[in-house]
Amino acid sequence: MKIAFLICNDVVSPRVMKLLDGAGIDYYTRWEHVKGKGHGTDPHLDTRSFPGTNAVFMIGFEDEGTLEVLVQEINAANKEIPRPDDHIRLFQVPLERIV
Repeated sequence: MKIAFLICNDVVSPRVMKLLDGAGIDYYTRWEHVKGKGHGTDPHLDTRSFPGTNAVFMIGFEDEGTLEVLVQEINAANKEIPRPDDHIRLFQVPLERIV
């Protein structure tokens, strides 16, 4: 089992929702208006100097095949997003238990 955290600019959230739907994922936890800075990216701090915020999607996967479909969908979407700072990021870690 795995857990994935998808992080994207809030503006890209509707696209992420379409990716989830296309991968057959109808379960997630979503945080909106998240502030932060990624490695090698512009800060999104919701200030005049660093405008914008991020969204975070947390998804637990019992079936890793579904996760792989999502990874492929994200890779394809990122190829269409010209600015690397606006790419959708996915962080995957082991998930020991779902209760």
